[in-house]
Amino acid sequence: MSAPDRPVLLRNGLVLTMDDTHTVLPGADVLVIGDRIAEVGVGLTAPDGALEIDATGGIIMPGMVDTHRHMWQTAMRGYGADWTLTQYFVWYYLESGKLFRPEDVYAGNLLAAIEAIDAGVTTTVDWSHGLQSIDHADAAVDALEAVPGRFVLAYGNIQQGPWEWATSPEFRDFHRRRIDGGRLAGFQMAFDVTGDPAFPERAAFETARELGAAVTTHAGVWGATNDDGIRLMHENGFMTPSTVYVHAATLTHDSYNRIAATGGSVSVSTESEQSAGQGYPPTWQLRHHDIPVSLSMDTSVWWSGDLFSAMRTTLGADRSREHLEAHAKQDTITHCHLRAEQVVEWATRGGSRALGLDSSIGALTPGRQADVVLIKNDASPVMFPILHPYGHVVFQAQRADVHTVLVGGRVVKQDGRLVGVDLAAARATVESTISHLRETLGEEAWQRGMNPDVPETKILENPYQYTEWDAGSAQWKH
Repeated sequence: MSAPDRPVLLRNGLVLTMDDTHTVLPGADVLVIGDRIAEVGVGLTAPDGALEIDATGGIIMPGMVDTHRHMWQTAMRGYGADWTLTQYFVWYYLESGKLFRPEDVYAGNLLAAIEAIDAGVTTTVDWSHGLQSIDHADAAVDALEAVPGRFVLAYGNIQQGPWEWATSPEFRDFHRRRIDGGRLAGFQMAFDVTGDPAFPERAAFETARELGAAVTTHAGVWGATNDDGIRLMHENGFMTPSTVYVHAATLTHDSYNRIAATGGSVSVSTESEQSAGQGYPPTWQLRHHDIPVSLSMDTSVWWSGDLFSAMRTTLGADRSREHLEAHAKQDTITHCHLRAEQVVEWATRGGSRALGLDSSIGALTPGRQADVVLIKNDASPVMFPILHPYGHVVFQAQRADVHTVLVGGRVVKQDGRLVGVDLAAARATVESTISHLRETLGEEAWQRGMNPDVPETKILENPYQYTEWDAGSAQWKH
């Protein structure tokens, strides 16, 4: 483990700088001094006392950025694997989500923060819509501050309308205590716009404007939020370049045009959109409208918590749609529009731009914060040869190949192992939360929530029904 002020030199790796020209440097070094990237180049000299990390055979890239993760739900990892979006809404919004105590929000956030840095996600937006009280909010921040990553709190409360919680004195006091001058990387307000003509969300937007906070909102979610919400935001002047629209999968061209014209960006959660039913992952639409894209994982109650999965599924979904649309016209796609390089951009610079942090993170250039990831695994046959570096990151690499992670110059993972993280303590907090939920719900309700009914499948009639094989004639008998 390196001391926070000890220089670090990652030597002889394939460097994806993700700078403005996407410079790729084979056999290059990245020198970190303090919390900044000092130099990137070949054959750099190590300062006295530097920690040298051999990156031979590996890929050095910027830390990844997740712009939308419901971290408080991570203690229930995998519980909703067979859910639809309806079942998710019923469980968290209408019924059992109310059972979460402040310590349960802490448990989920702690585990999510740890798994983020473990996977090379150095900046994560905590889309924290489980903050039923200020005690819940304090617990969320306590957990984020306990882990050496970079986190943005997106404050929300699904048990109240945003016009209620955002205008309360308690919320203002929380913002003053924990956000102003705090240790987080940023702050957003997280709420959705239902399309109610009365536009009750106005009060929350006005609060965000007063606090200088960006708004992040689930937009274009089938059956929940639609074009009316976008129209109301636009007509009332609340669409800004800092607004992040999550999913945005079921919008019309008019809504996409409004987002593009006001400079907002979209956080695409492809695993979520494919599985839960928000709509088809919209990258094909966003490319046509020239809307900036970032990537996110949504929630570990369903899906993986790493951006390798996000990159892989996003590229696959975009290409799948392109092929299917061509096939419907009896045509063939011979050249894919979306490339692996673009998806790696979305996982790094796309996130830094969406959060207004592009001058400090998202690329490996001198002067930026030293959020650095080394992908290297000498014990894996998947880590050689590296012929197409962007394609290798998207389609070949995975969490287990994250060798070293630096956040602000601090080594938080080295040789494939987390540094300075108490996994046993995190496990104990999560086990306490699961025990609380199971005991409060009762075992029958707990199992029923995890195992929704399977709709009946009707087997189509098959005219080719053979019942017996005649070996003598080598024919089927009818």
